[in-house]
Amino acid sequence: MTEANDNRARRWRVSGRVQGVFFRASTQKQARPLGLTGHARNLPDGSVEVLAVGSPEALDRLGAWLQEGPRQARVDDLQAEDVAVPQPPPERFTTG
Repeated sequence: MTEANDNRARRWRVSGRVQGVFFRASTQKQARPLGLTGHARNLPDGSVEVLAVGSPEALDRLGAWLQEGPRQARVDDLQAEDVAVPQPPPERFTTG
């Protein structure tokens, strides 16, 4: 993993069939081995928000995976934006 000061943060909004198909848990499973911290959470409109903090390379890898998601999901739209690293930064990746 890179030094903390090299970390970046990215937020994605994933739309489609992404709730009730283990999307958050699957995202956590992808993020942790990449050394990413942050969260995946359901939004009231049926989409999922993913916020991840880590190296640019790890963020890119997670973003590529989010385009498809887990087998049961159907991703219709994926929006990404680079954001400021939250202070304090998240300690782990959660599904809250």
